[in-house]
Amino acid sequence: MADEIDTRPASAGSRGRPAHATEDDDREEGEIADDAPAPALPATHPLEHSWTFWFDNPQGKSKQAAWGSSIRPIHTFSTVEDFWGLYNNIHHPSKLAMGADFHCFKNKIEPKWEDPICANGGKWTISCGRGKSDTLWLHTLLAMIGEQFDYGDEICGAVVSISIGKQWKEFLDYKDSIGFIVHDDAKKADKGPRNRYTV
Repeated sequence: MADEIDTRPASAGSRGRPAHATEDDDREEGEIADDAPAPALPATHPLEHSWTFWFDNPQGKSKQAAWGSSIRPIHTFSTVEDFWGLYNNIHHPSKLAMGADFHCFKNKIEPKWEDPICANGGKWTISCGRGKSDTLWLHTLLAMIGEQFDYGDEICGAVVSISIGKQWKEFLDYKDSIGFIVHDDAKKADKGPRNRYTV
């Protein structure tokens, strides 16, 4: 009886090679194997709190609309990388339209006095020209989201507003202070009204 010879092809593994073949079998003589692991994704740097950027669009305001009705959330971020990805792709304060506001508040806190978390708080304000607004806004944001303030848990957020008083001073090339007096304050004042805002 004669030996039988199997003429069927061997079962193919990946890339058409026999199942018992290895990657080394496919290499040419002298070829260097690249067995380095795939690069790992870069690590992210989480922030202590998540934060939300909000924008108040002056074009979306109507005279009858309640204050805050045109404020819209832009994006929520929780890592350093997400912050820079957003910050580097939005307009900075010096490029905002008159009446526009940017808000950056802890996530789930609306930038309104009516929010229960903000209701019993207050605000610090600073006036500056457009030339300094970008730097002051960025440094304020970095200190706030980086938890650099001693009482960071008491801080809900920050706002940058472009007001007409500064623009008026620029038009006039006027260096002295300009004050804003609220009508109700003027009616109530015994010794003359005090400025509510000064630029």
